[in-house]
Amino acid sequence: MADGEKKQLLHLVFGGELKDLESMDFRDLDALDIVGIFPNYAKALDAWKSKAQMTVDNAHMRYFIVHMHRMLDPHDDSKTAS
Repeated sequence: MADGEKKQLLHLVFGGELKDLESMDFRDLDALDIVGIFPNYAKALDAWKSKAQMTVDNAHMRYFIVHMHRMLDPHDDSKTAS
């Protein structure tokens, strides 16, 4: 990696309708909304906020941010910052 170039900290934003508000089980896995993969937490958070705002009237709809960079290289402690 070149000097001054930041590491990619990939984040996945996705959502779906939950079976009930007390679980993390989705009603229909085929209907999950994959919003996208983003190069950093800030951009993922913007996408999450946008989707969450669009679905605010559906109490069962939830969106999540997954820190993919932590899953891809869980032993690299330098990637713990969002």
